[in-house]
Amino acid sequence: MKARKFCIVAATLISLGFATQVLAHCDSLDGPVIKDAQRALENNDVNPVLKWVPAEDEHAIRELFEAATAIRAESESSKRFADNYFFETLVRIHRASEGEGFTGLKPMGSVSPAILGTDRALEDGDIDQLADRIAAAVRSGIKTRFSEAYTKKSSSEDSVTQGREYVEAYVQLTHFVEAIHQTVSHGASHKHREGE
Repeated sequence: MKARKFCIVAATLISLGFATQVLAHCDSLDGPVIKDAQRALENNDVNPVLKWVPAEDEHAIRELFEAATAIRAESESSKRFADNYFFETLVRIHRASEGEGFTGLKPMGSVSPAILGTDRALEDGDIDQLADRIAAAVRSGIKTRFSEAYTKKSSSEDSVTQGREYVEAYVQLTHFVEAIHQTVSHGASHKHREGE
């Protein structure tokens, strides 16, 4: 009976039809959403995960959590199934709240170093080391692209091929600088890019 209730709740959540599009760090098994979900299941307390979903989806998560915790005790395979389905559904709803789709959970170790550094800084309360590393990487990225464009500019009128090489380097430089400026001026989009 517990397993049947779990399947009914699961089917209901699937029927909500969340789009499949892009992956992000919250899809990772070692990302913050799953860490909170593991803690919630181990402590039999749904509250740590509710921050990851909008208020309108809280009831669905609470129901799924109750069903998952009920069948976890039935067997080891039931526990694995319930945990995995709870993780997937929680992340799916979280991603939908960001306007993004869900294509499955990513394996441990798939979180980018920048996000790991950000999470570590939030744990330690010190952002200086990460900010310095990012600032140095931005400076290096601009200088490298500038150097290449500047070098190719001097011969850009010598032939069409050299002109195209200059334009390619110019585009790389300007797009890199523009993207950084956009982020600094207006903040990052809540949407994720594939592979992040």
